[in-house]
Amino acid sequence: MLNIAFIGTNEGNGHIYSWSAIINGSYNPELIKECGYPVIVEYLSKNKNNLGIDGARVTHIWTQDKTIAYQVAKTTFIDSVIDSPEQAIGKVDGVIITTDIGSTHVPLARPFIEANIPVFVDKPLADTRKDLKIFYQWHKQGKLVMSCSSMRYAREIRSIDFASAGRIEYISGIMAKSWERYGVHAVEGLYAITGTQIDSVLNTGDERLNLALIEHTNGLRALLQVIYNSRIFGRYDIFCERETFTIEATDYFYMFKRQIEDIVRFFIERKHPFPFSQTIEIIKTVIAGIDSRKNRRKVHLSEINLEE
Repeated sequence: MLNIAFIGTNEGNGHIYSWSAIINGSYNPELIKECGYPVIVEYLSKNKNNLGIDGARVTHIWTQDKTIAYQVAKTTFIDSVIDSPEQAIGKVDGVIITTDIGSTHVPLARPFIEANIPVFVDKPLADTRKDLKIFYQWHKQGKLVMSCSSMRYAREIRSIDFASAGRIEYISGIMAKSWERYGVHAVEGLYAITGTQIDSVLNTGDERLNLALIEHTNGLRALLQVIYNSRIFGRYDIFCERETFTIEATDYFYMFKRQIEDIVRFFIERKHPFPFSQTIEIIKTVIAGIDSRKNRRKVHLSEINLEE
C-alpha cells in the first residue's frame, strides 16, 4: 500500500477534502456537507461508485489549523493527524502539498525534498522567479517534484477532434478567481489545447480583471481573461480555419481523478508522466503575466532565466 500525506490548506481550496475522498474511496456523507464547498458535495455524491485509487491511501494529514486537519480526517477516514509536516517523514511514500498559494510551496515542500520523498505540489508550483528557480534546481538535482493544473486532464479538452478543423487561428479563454491562483488553470488548459510553446505575455488588466494576450512561438495568439467574480471556470472558444469550438470544463470529478491517478503513478514509478519542462513553461507564463500587469509591458518567457 502506498501511504500518502496531505500537507497544508488555505481558504478557498477544497482539494484536501475532495482529493482525500477520491483516494481513500469513501467519506462521511454528513460531515462532507460541512466542508464549505457545495460543488464538492455534489460531484462526490454523483460518483460514489467511482471513488478509490487502487493501492494508495491518504494516511497522514497536517494543516496550519489543526482543527481543520481533524475535520478532514474524520470526513475522509485519514488515520493520523500530525503535529508538523516533518512527522510524516519515514511514514509515507509520497506527499501532496494541498495549498494553492504559490508562495507557500517552497517551505512546505523542502523537508520532503531533502528527505528524497516524491512530492506533488498543487497549482501553481510557484508565483515568483525566486521560488520557481528553487524548484527548477531541485529538479536538476534529481529530486522528484511534480505539479500541474487539473485542466490538463479536462475531458472536454481531451475529446476535441481537430482533424478536419484545420489550423487553430485564435483562442479566447475565460477563468474565474485571481491570476496568481487560477491563471495557471487558464494557461494549462490552453497548453493542453495547443501543445505549442509560449513566447510572451501582455497582461493589460488589473488584479481582478486580467486580460492576458498570449503569443506562441508559431505565431498563434490567445486571450486569457481571468476574471475574479466570473462564474465560468475553464471556457475556451477555439477558432480554426474550418470550424469553431466552444468548450467549458464542467466534469470536475473526471479531471481530478485522472490527475490523481497520474500523481499516484508518479509516486510509485518515480517518473514524471509528462516532461517537467512543460510545468516550467506554464509557471513562467503565470509569472510573466504577473510581471506584465505590474510593469505594463509585454514580458517574454526568455526573460525568466532560471540558470543565473
